[in-house]
Amino acid sequence: MTDPKSENAGVASIETVVTYLEMTQPPPVLPPQPVGPRLALMKADTIPLHFYRYLYATVGHDWLWVERLVMDDDALAEKVQREGIEISVLYANGAPAGYFELDLAGGKTVDLVYFGLMPDWTGRKIGPWFLGCAVMEAFSAGTERLTINTSTLDHPGALRLYQRIGFQPIRRETKNLVIPAGMPRPAHIHT
Repeated sequence: MTDPKSENAGVASIETVVTYLEMTQPPPVLPPQPVGPRLALMKADTIPLHFYRYLYATVGHDWLWVERLVMDDDALAEKVQREGIEISVLYANGAPAGYFELDLAGGKTVDLVYFGLMPDWTGRKIGPWFLGCAVMEAFSAGTERLTINTSTLDHPGALRLYQRIGFQPIRRETKNLVIPAGMPRPAHIHT
């Protein structure tokens, strides 16, 4: 839904339903690594901001990930380079294919802040295995509760995948996502 007042200011908002999920123990079985592409998962220590912006913008483009696109360097560094944040980058056939970001600063609760694949790798059966890697990384850090959220703007299969791995919905809420002026909208998202 577009807010007319926001339109006048060059900014639009879109209504979305956010589902919050949690997992309190690792799943007994995780999806196997897919056969085919050469896959490597590497932690990015003190990730360079330009590389983070590339990952975030490319992975999130189709799903309107916008919050971190408008942050200046100091604000973004505070989010992604602080103690307790772990960012792991998936490489497929030698090129970045996705990433996940864990916030381990919450003690026994870990938040899977961002998780996603590059558009070229979406739908190629890598997502379940990659999500399993993120889950195991969180639980290997000693978490007792792993949280994640998804919205109706995310990939249509995201919620099903999270539940299939073992996340349970704990609440839902409707929010308005503010879209910065001039930001192109993916064809499947209408305002």
